[in-house]
Amino acid sequence: MFIKTTIKDIDLLFDTNERCFSPIRIDNGTIAMLSKLEIEAGMKVLDLGCGYGVVGILAAHFTQPELVFMVDVDTNAVEISRTNAEKNGVSGVNIVKSDAFDNLVETGFDLIISNPPYHTDFSVAKSFIEKGFNRLNVGGTMFMVTKRLEWYKNKITSIFGGVMVYPIGGYYVFKAIKKQRNYAKS
Repeated sequence: MFIKTTIKDIDLLFDTNERCFSPIRIDNGTIAMLSKLEIEAGMKVLDLGCGYGVVGILAAHFTQPELVFMVDVDTNAVEISRTNAEKNGVSGVNIVKSDAFDNLVETGFDLIISNPPYHTDFSVAKSFIEKGFNRLNVGGTMFMVTKRLEWYKNKITSIFGGVMVYPIGGYYVFKAIKKQRNYAKS
């Protein structure tokens, strides 16, 4: 299977298979999140839970590929992301098999982007938010998209001290900026 698409005026082609999340078309939540995202040259970017690579590969077209890190716990996702990075001319991206941050040593991100698995308990999302905050530079931004509002809004606010929420097509896109080194005081 493959998906051919254009996002932010970039033509992209992705191999997928039945083991991938949203293998027929790019997930609407991801599209909603990408509509709010601005990636600038020189930004260090983390695609947290990269799947087959849509977000990280797109990011690599706006910043240098070697400044883009993509992680996923699933071996299939990591392998197919590598194939897709090469197909899309950004083979210099860093793709790591990792359960969230477990195998990722990089820090100092300007941007962390995630469409977390939100149909499970909140432990994965909690880890993404808390550990993601710690991996961001002060002034760095975390973007997340989910179909759930209250828990995410409260959790992100408790860590970052605030969050912007954009409701788009049944999804909520969260944008939080790290303004200080330590978690916000509740």
